[in-house]
Amino acid sequence: MKGHTSRREFALEQEYPYSRVSPARWILSHVLRYPQLPLLMICASIVNNIAFGYIQVLVGRGFDRILHQGWAISDVAALALAIVASALTQGVTGLARNITVEFLAQRTERDSRAELYASLLGKSQTFHSRQRIGDIMARCTNDVRQLNYMFSPGVMLITDSTMATVIPIVMIGFLQPRLMLVPLCFVALLVLTVVDYNRRLKPPSMAQREHFAEMNTHLADSVAGIEVVKSNRGETREWKRFSDAARAFRDTYVRQGGIQAVYLPMLVFGAAWAGGFLHALLLWRAGTITLGQVVAFMGLVGTLRFPTFISLFSFNLVQLGLASAQRILSLIRVETSLDQNRGGESDRMEGRVVFQSVGFGYDGESVLRDVSFEVQPGETVAIVGRTGSGKTTLTRLVNRIFDVSEGKVLVDGIDVRSWSLESLRSQISVIEQDVFLFSRTIAQNISFGRPQATRAEIEEAARQAQAHEFVQALPEGYETVIGERGVTLSGGQRQRIAIARAFLTRPRILILDDSTSAIDSATEEEIQKAIRRISREQTTFLITHRLSQIRWADRILVLRRGRLVDQGRHADLLERSMDYRRIFAQYR
Repeated sequence: MKGHTSRREFALEQEYPYSRVSPARWILSHVLRYPQLPLLMICASIVNNIAFGYIQVLVGRGFDRILHQGWAISDVAALALAIVASALTQGVTGLARNITVEFLAQRTERDSRAELYASLLGKSQTFHSRQRIGDIMARCTNDVRQLNYMFSPGVMLITDSTMATVIPIVMIGFLQPRLMLVPLCFVALLVLTVVDYNRRLKPPSMAQREHFAEMNTHLADSVAGIEVVKSNRGETREWKRFSDAARAFRDTYVRQGGIQAVYLPMLVFGAAWAGGFLHALLLWRAGTITLGQVVAFMGLVGTLRFPTFISLFSFNLVQLGLASAQRILSLIRVETSLDQNRGGESDRMEGRVVFQSVGFGYDGESVLRDVSFEVQPGETVAIVGRTGSGKTTLTRLVNRIFDVSEGKVLVDGIDVRSWSLESLRSQISVIEQDVFLFSRTIAQNISFGRPQATRAEIEEAARQAQAHEFVQALPEGYETVIGERGVTLSGGQRQRIAIARAFLTRPRILILDDSTSAIDSATEEEIQKAIRRISREQTTFLITHRLSQIRWADRILVLRRGRLVDQGRHADLLERSMDYRRIFAQYR
């Protein structure tokens, strides 16, 4: 990868060979994937503007022709046909230019969005835990879309306006070199005023992208948490927060409008047009040029109005595109401490897990300290402790959601950091209390970890999870599309879908993090029977406050403030562990 390398939990087989040194170089590296497109765009723009400029020259020749006595209709007809041919050439090349730049814009948007999405999939859980979903969505949608607008019409207009400036001036030089005086002075003043315009336009352009992300974040938070908002009568507060963010976003456009209102290049063009006309008339009076050349000159100077006027919009689009590229790059550049480790261990697990003096912490706070234990294949281990004791964090070290700060976590005698990350996680299944379901069919949600599963296998997993009956009762059964995050299902139904997903993958290590908290006792008993049946084939970690589950565990780990203070079976711990008795008393 050029310009920047990073560690990723996930990366596609074919890397994205883009330079990430700066937003401009990153965009340029995207463009250079399709070198024929910008080349074709430039060539089409050159021919297009030559054809348009030649029309002005032909009109001037027509004036000279009819000012002479004895002119023939055939001469004027030939000039008219030449003008038609130039106009057709202009139309065809303009179409080619527009199609080419649209292809370039769409491909750049597609490639940059794919790169950003692959980058987000490769970030660690720590990274995602600290991000605002609304801000990420703004960058993945609006900012990436802005790259499209940067090229079409932004870059296309800048390219075309550049040619529409250079080519007419060259043609003026062929008419009469002296006529170039005023246009060249105009170009010098145009460059100075546009550079100053861009300098003043950059801050509000960057602020627009930031305020849009802020507004989008407020919107995403309010909609995602609408139940909390309504239950706490927070509609007015949330409306005010969103309104303040929308007002700040609006103010950036007002600032931009103020800068665009004082647009000096158009004033400079007006002065140059008048000065050029005066200069041409003086040369005509002196006999240096013909009246037809005056007409052609004024037509060519008039074409300079397009690049002058269009720079008001085109450079703003480029500024917004560069600001968006900066925001996209800031996400892509973030490094993670984990990587795929493609060449790591990838054998089938037995399920033996060993913690050796493990310590872990983040944000400067220690969560686990000097934790050591060993779990044999097929063993069921319950983890108990008060809130904040490190139960969930301990299990997340097994599948490398986090990496240890001290010590080692071994699976089958191999450090988890030496395993291929894909192989490691494909053989470990986690079911959490806060179940996440996708806005897809129930069958697709159950088979998410094993897309090739047959319908019979999906239904069998659902039966073991006590989900088959309620799924069959839904309007479209297993083809029922559930709402975002599974909001159309009850908490217990979502947990049973997640348990069915875990049953289907047949993991070598199963982690249950309070995964039956929303399920009634009778249903839970049936699920526990299924878990006990398959637990002989896998190692199971169980985090729960249900005594019925703790009691049948082969071993119980007792955590207190990040330390493993005791371990053993239920009866033994009741006799010797004060910490366990306190926890047991709370659960009872």
